[in-house]
Amino acid sequence: MAVRPADRYGPSALLTPANLVSVVRLAISPVFFLLILRDETSWLALACWIALAATDFVDGLLARRHGTTRSGAFLDPLADKVLVLGALCVLAASGRFAWLPVFLIAFRELGISYYRAQLGRQGLAVPARTSAKIKTVVQEVAVGLALAPFTVDQPILADTALWLSVVLALYSSAQYLLDGRSAATTLGHR
Repeated sequence: MAVRPADRYGPSALLTPANLVSVVRLAISPVFFLLILRDETSWLALACWIALAATDFVDGLLARRHGTTRSGAFLDPLADKVLVLGALCVLAASGRFAWLPVFLIAFRELGISYYRAQLGRQGLAVPARTSAKIKTVVQEVAVGLALAPFTVDQPILADTALWLSVVLALYSSAQYLLDGRSAATTLGHR
């Protein structure tokens, strides 16, 4: 009997193609941050960012094709957070972004990660929301606009995208809190 691609790896597998992509994204992150510090707007930095953002999509495709794992459920969001928050912090440190929206995004990411981990310890899962995925894409667009040489004279584009991602971050946080409360209530009624 042939093994379907989605059945190739069990939920406890570590060495999967999707996990490899996540590990590579994490390993490349410091090099990318140094690239931004060296020259905050450059075609090379923009190309590197587009490639890193695209690997998030590739990671998801591989996970769906070969099967999701517990390690992947940890590694993929970790790589996303390191890349996005790291890029936002480096851009804020270089004066390209204001610290307030970066702080709000970081606070949301850490808070919701902690909240979801606490729910997980209770045996409750709160799956990723579409609004959170859109938020991540808008954050990636904001970073891309900040890195693009053709927007250096129009910082309002990157700033607007960044503030839009803050609104989406707060909105998706409220959804996660409601989802968690609903899951806890449902569990309590069993």
